Amino acid sequence: MNKILKKTAKKLTDDNARGAQIGLLEEVFNDIYPSRWEIYKVNFFRGIAFGFGSAIGATVLIFMLIWILNLFVNIPGGIGDFIQSIINAMQNRR
Repeated sequence: MNKILKKTAKKLTDDNARGAQIGLLEEVFNDIYPSRWEIYKVNFFRGIAFGFGSAIGATVLIFMLIWILNLFVNIPGGIGDFIQSIINAMQNRR
């Protein structure tokens, strides 16, 4: 019985601490963004920046993939031909 009480008391303490932390975060958030319009504006520009960064990152990754595949084109045994066909397919998609 004593174990159950200790477990319940610990859970209650943890829940109270978590609730206090959530309340504090909400207060800080409301202090930074006093109006809904401000939140929408910040999220709009954040979305534009995220999209732009994703496009740049994808472009760099595809460039690096093609560059690395080009290094293996001269491998004998049919592997080079297979890699060359992959590179041609990627370049034809553009």
